[in-house]
Amino acid sequence: MDSSEFRTAAAEAIEDITKYYDTITSQPKVLPSVTPGYLRPLLPESAPEDPESWQTIHADLQSHIVPGITHWQSPSFHAFFPCSSSYPAMLAELYSNAFNGAHFNWICSPAVTELETIVLDWLAQLLNLPPVYLSTAPTRGGGVLHGTASEAILTVMVAARDKFLRARTAHLPADSEEKEEETWRLRSKLVALGSEMAHSSTKKAAQVLGVRFATVPAPAETGYAMSGAALASTVAALRAKGLEPFYLTATLGTTDTCAVDDFPGIKDALLASDEQDSSIWVHVDAAYAGSALILPQNAHLTAPFAAFHSFNVNPHKWMLTNFDCSALWVRDRAWLVESLSIKPAYLRNQFSEAGLVTDYRDWQIPLGRRFRSLKLWFVLRAYGASGIRKHLERGVRLGERFAEMVKARGDLFEIVTGPRYALVVFTCKAGDRERSNKVTEAVLESVNGEGVIYLTPTTLHGLYGIRMCTGSSQVIEEEHVQKAFDIIVAATEKALADGQ
Repeated sequence: MDSSEFRTAAAEAIEDITKYYDTITSQPKVLPSVTPGYLRPLLPESAPEDPESWQTIHADLQSHIVPGITHWQSPSFHAFFPCSSSYPAMLAELYSNAFNGAHFNWICSPAVTELETIVLDWLAQLLNLPPVYLSTAPTRGGGVLHGTASEAILTVMVAARDKFLRARTAHLPADSEEKEEETWRLRSKLVALGSEMAHSSTKKAAQVLGVRFATVPAPAETGYAMSGAALASTVAALRAKGLEPFYLTATLGTTDTCAVDDFPGIKDALLASDEQDSSIWVHVDAAYAGSALILPQNAHLTAPFAAFHSFNVNPHKWMLTNFDCSALWVRDRAWLVESLSIKPAYLRNQFSEAGLVTDYRDWQIPLGRRFRSLKLWFVLRAYGASGIRKHLERGVRLGERFAEMVKARGDLFEIVTGPRYALVVFTCKAGDRERSNKVTEAVLESVNGEGVIYLTPTTLHGLYGIRMCTGSSQVIEEEHVQKAFDIIVAATEKALADGQ
């Protein structure tokens, strides 16, 4: 494909994309009507030997691929959490792909590194993060863009492990056998912590690192949030067994219910249990709800973060920035660099060796990296803080409206949690818990089976609930929430009438 062919194809692709978004509200279904394995019979057994025309490729895209797409940007998509998108972010992705490179060192593309540092300082300020997380802070803080929150959590858990081991073996001679033996003894006792409602990425990171994982209770009585008292009790019990808690994920907006852990209590519990500035690394996972820190009413939540070690939020969830874009900040960048920096000769250059620049390869597990900051920069400029707040406020307002609808039908439904950050969790009323769970599950299966809207479930200490998220689409209005509620009501009435 030469430049002329590219220009023609690109114009057609842009037309497809704008038409798709212009008509997204009229899509009859949000879920595709395909079955597992539908695609293989439609495609050849092997790649073509000779080049194929854009017209052929485009035709196959429309006939084979598009029918298998779930419409995440639809105002009828209420499942999981948002995976947002916008035209400015798409344009940035186009440029990012044109400026293609691995971007692991400053010298690989100075603008890529420097824009990332600047735009993450911008975002930290918008989120009301404590100044210790800024790249200009005396603590040598700063941010980095990863692909997902799972990657960010794995990265900081590696840094937390090494920071803990360095501190606990600092009294031993460097490179001594005694130090090595003590390091391995401690490694066998390490425990990573998260509340029972923390995202599974913390447990997965512990699995990758080969360390134990323990959960902290988050009962209904605390709104499914982790309390400082529960954390202190768990830490004490682990230490009594001779184990070494070294890392904690605290959550702002859990996946199940959007619960917010007790950050002041966590801070007090850990500082009280440790003689020094907490030996337990505290990471705040705010992958989804962290975007709402831009709203003034949530700014107070960040005050305790100054005593913690790291924080992440995913602009690709609720902040109009196409996947993937996960922002991680640390209070001291040295914690990452000391764990992740390896310098073979082929990566050395005069700027890095002189310590004049940031090399983001030392802030992540992979070597190569994408130009993710460009789309975040485009979005922040094209929408401004006011435009992003307006988008967030719409989702929050519609979540509150859905909760009102649910409460108005108290004969059918009961709210379990919310509305919190555009998420409501509810269950169907059908007598005892066992029957209510059965009816609620039947309703969800019926609704998703039709595919007109899409919802996801959760289980909370034996209670089966349905999650309804209203923050997924830029074009969602109250009429779409009402439509979803009417579908849910019809499915519930049918399930009850059928004796589910």
